[in-house]
Amino acid sequence: MKVPEPRKGMPDPHLSEPEFRARFLEQFRDPAFRPLAGELEKIAAVAWDGYENGRKAPVTRKAGAEFADPDYDLSVDWLAAREAIEQARRKHEDAAGPARILLINSSSRSEHTCPGESSKSWRILQIAAGIFAAAGDVETEILDLSRLASEYGRKIHPCKACFSTAPALCHWPCSCYPNHAMGQTQDWMNEIYPMWIAAHGVMIVTPVNWYQASSPLKLMMDRLVCADGGNPDPTLTHGKDARRAKELELAGWPYPRHLEGRLFSVVVHGDVEGAETLRRMLSDWLCFMHLEPAGAAAELDRYVGYWKPYATSHDELDADEAFQEEVRNAARSLLHAVRAKRAGRWAPADQSLKQPRNK
Repeated sequence: MKVPEPRKGMPDPHLSEPEFRARFLEQFRDPAFRPLAGELEKIAAVAWDGYENGRKAPVTRKAGAEFADPDYDLSVDWLAAREAIEQARRKHEDAAGPARILLINSSSRSEHTCPGESSKSWRILQIAAGIFAAAGDVETEILDLSRLASEYGRKIHPCKACFSTAPALCHWPCSCYPNHAMGQTQDWMNEIYPMWIAAHGVMIVTPVNWYQASSPLKLMMDRLVCADGGNPDPTLTHGKDARRAKELELAGWPYPRHLEGRLFSVVVHGDVEGAETLRRMLSDWLCFMHLEPAGAAAELDRYVGYWKPYATSHDELDADEAFQEEVRNAARSLLHAVRAKRAGRWAPADQSLKQPRNK
């Protein structure tokens, strides 16, 4: 099959030096930086040089014998992310270790920033966490995505959609970041990937934001695309060679499912509309990545304070003891499924069926 040439033609986003300098120095508008104006000018000049010369990965080393091209220069940032994932995989596969549950708070609301109040998602997550804490044989890790809005330097940069060019171009873990030339650093995903890998069960608690997933959750979801068919060897594509990636896909890409077999629970809460739709979208997404639902009770969508004032929504959660117990049941369902699977007693009805299409 003829390999198509990558399509081009979008406007060039390259900045001129004055534009770059103005944008770079914008982050130092606090008058407290004025005595350091000379130093900042020097730093801006170095940053411009990195940008103009495209030093995306300024520190590299030779890939080594375990990669297709041992002489290719791989980013040490990427290699460190890969090693963290491998360590997490060993934890996941350790039959003698504890069951590992990843709890994800997907709300951006926090009392430590503009809203001035904790989110209901955080409180719901704590209800679920109580079930795992009481189990005794479970190690729980909490991923609080509200820190994207409340903690200095926490970022999840947007997915650049390499997968849509060809899956081999989407490296596992993601190699798009950090991009030092573009100032796209402090990306959280290199810490988040190992959390997913180590887990035997994942529980997502999220609000509905404008009929959709919250922006922190959606950012993470998009950046997990590399876990579902992504390329674990960037030397195969010599970095981001789009045409080579197309060749590899058309030659027969295996679509490695790096999160396959983990169990999940989803708890979605809303105010007026969209809870059922979002719960189904999240479940479909997780199933598409070959994670497995822990059971009917583990997938929950409910309304808290339906058409009531936002100001009293925490009081509505306090009063809804049935919903609180349903959250506990979702956690119990996930815990039961994880224990059964680790003991070899988990057998989904479609376990032996082969998927006819990958993407």
